Amino acid sequence: MATTIEVEDTITVGALAERLMLPASKLIAELMKNGVMATVNERIDFETAQIIAEELGLDVKFKERETETGSPKRVKLKASAGAVQRPPVVAVMGHVDHGKTSLLDAIRGSKVASNEAGGITQHISAYQVEHSGRAITFLDTPGHEAFAAVREHGAQLTDIVVLVVAADDGVKPQTIEAIRYARKAGVKIVVALSKIDKEDADPNKVKQQLAEEKLLVEEWGGDTVVQEVSAKTGKGLNELLDMILLIADVEDLKADIDVPATGLIVEAHVEVGRGPVARVLVESGILKPGQFIVAGSTYAKIRNLEASKTAPLKEAGPSTPVTITGFKALPEFGDEFYVVNNEREAREKAALAARESYQTSNQGITSSELLRIINRSNELSELNIIVKADVQGSLTSVIDSLKSLDTEEVAVRVVGSGIGAISENDLRLSMASGAQIYGFNVSCSSAVRQQASRDRINLHLYNVIYELIDDVKKELEQLLAPKVVETEIGTLIVKGIFNTTKTSVICGGEVTKGKLTIPSFARIEREGKELMEAEVTNLKRGPTDVKEIMEHEMCGVSLKVPAKIELQLGDRLILFTREVQERHL
Repeated sequence: MATTIEVEDTITVGALAERLMLPASKLIAELMKNGVMATVNERIDFETAQIIAEELGLDVKFKERETETGSPKRVKLKASAGAVQRPPVVAVMGHVDHGKTSLLDAIRGSKVASNEAGGITQHISAYQVEHSGRAITFLDTPGHEAFAAVREHGAQLTDIVVLVVAADDGVKPQTIEAIRYARKAGVKIVVALSKIDKEDADPNKVKQQLAEEKLLVEEWGGDTVVQEVSAKTGKGLNELLDMILLIADVEDLKADIDVPATGLIVEAHVEVGRGPVARVLVESGILKPGQFIVAGSTYAKIRNLEASKTAPLKEAGPSTPVTITGFKALPEFGDEFYVVNNEREAREKAALAARESYQTSNQGITSSELLRIINRSNELSELNIIVKADVQGSLTSVIDSLKSLDTEEVAVRVVGSGIGAISENDLRLSMASGAQIYGFNVSCSSAVRQQASRDRINLHLYNVIYELIDDVKKELEQLLAPKVVETEIGTLIVKGIFNTTKTSVICGGEVTKGKLTIPSFARIEREGKELMEAEVTNLKRGPTDVKEIMEHEMCGVSLKVPAKIELQLGDRLILFTREVQERHL
């Protein structure tokens, strides 16, 4: 009977090897045979995993896991006959540095990209713009590979995906991933061909690459709309917005407003003086200050309802992104929220969700998982870390990215995590567990810094996610056992034995291959069998000590041996060097 294994849309080669209980090297070799060049930490898609398992002759059945974020795939709400028209929700997705945020800046008329660390978006941002007297809600999603969970979350929120592809760079890994997420969410894709004003822009090449991903453009007989745009000159922006509204009309986007409001948590963080703050997207109903809402295992009495520029609102309808304060605790990234009648009901529903979440997260592991853990436990070196981030989405992305670095030899162990500034509690946990602290987009008071320095706690702060990941990767590489490389350099046939003690041998002979050098080691062989390994301590040409003896020369050799050996004429010494090299992930 076939074993069933759950696999995500994409999975690292190392994680797949672990689930198949195979050496990663064997899986990489099989991938190479099939024309896929991948390292242990690179991701392959679901279909490739299936094909490789079949090629290896494994009796394995794959089941596609619905989502990488741990949340079930959401079913979009169906509107009733009395529903009203709502603005379209548009996710802007694509490869890092292809100009998503710059494009939105041009549409919105503001500057954001220059304020983002490293010039890349590191959170989902949500806001509305007006075009032709109608509202359009935009979601800007991060492009860096570390934010895969955030991008999938963004795709699930939307009606239309604007896929930004740079005309000078073409379709890239995150472009393909965004296409997959959009298809999985069942939403319409519009391609915005950016950086069209660059000298090396090649629109036809990009259209060909899109066709290879089964996105055939309209002019080639397909149904994919491609709009050339330039954030610099503003070219094509109005046409892009017109197309978004046209698709919205065709899709006939509607929502009920005479029902209790529901929606999704887009982002959540803690602000000094305001407590837990959530950015939410209303999906149906009318949200108002003073209402009680439940989001996962926490709830809120809405204290403030604000638009994107902190402007207070009296109410927010469907497809409106708003900021909410008043939560008792920080809601989870991606949680659904809904309005309830009173605080008692809110408290009870949040408590019930907390109990269910605890039970789900504490289910026992399977026997096969336990076996894999036991098999790995003797050789696995772990790096203990504490992760703090500014918002839930970033925390999820950082932890997911760090866990993808795990191999059969080294792994990241997250002993603590949370939202907000690094605190004295984090330092205490670090002292107790020996963990290093990594902060992403968070602050650290001078008192905490001084205490960390005093207690010799490794404290790292970052504003750019890939810098954090690279540094953790370097720390993991320090835990890897070094690679010992042996290089054969020469062979000597023993033709004379001059002195033998318990710990040394002095002999002479002819170099028949290569050359002899010191420092080096020697394998002593007789009739093709290795007797022992020795250290070469000296070489002599006649009475003179030398560092090197060439092929066909006669010489004397001094050996340091681990045990007494009776050397014989005709024995062979195979000399080699041994070098210890650092390994990399």
